Amino acid sequence: MASDSKRPKRPRDPNQLGNLGVNLSVGETEEAPPPDEGKNPAAQALGRLGGNARAEGLSARRRKDIARKAARKRWEK
Repeated sequence: MASDSKRPKRPRDPNQLGNLGVNLSVGETEEAPPPDEGKNPAAQALGRLGGNARAEGLSARRRKDIARKAARKRWEK
């Protein structure tokens, strides 16, 4: 997880972590979802669809170019 996230860190102490788990389960505290500020909702939706959605939007020539570049990088090592 990125260190600059706005979600509070979970405690490292096992007792405090257990207490947090109990509090979450009984509803005394709520864990905040990650913020979506500044993100494009359309881009998020496409990201959830996976690589197939991206591949459908590319031409055959562009897909070949991307695959060729990836193969070169793999064999370069």
